Amino acid sequence: MKTLSSAECPNALALVHLPQQVAHLADGVRHCEIEAEDYRGMMAALDARWPGMRAALEKNHAVVLDGDIIETPLLESITAATEVYFIARIGGG
Repeated sequence: MKTLSSAECPNALALVHLPQQVAHLADGVRHCEIEAEDYRGMMAALDARWPGMRAALEKNHAVVLDGDIIETPLLESITAATEVYFIARIGGG
């Protein structure tokens, strides 16, 4: 499992944990620190670094910010203390 350090993400803030299902898009990286003010900015930063990441994450994954599953995360704030996880969505009906 690869992790990018703060030195490799020089203005890093939030700790983002990428699921194994999308690690191939990030050259095997599973954790990265990202500078962003909100979820939308974080996703833009991830997609700028690894094209296609946003689409892959938004298609099949729910967002967990600091332990809470967030249904509509677009305007959620991101701080230096924020930990972000993406978990597989569970289908139902």
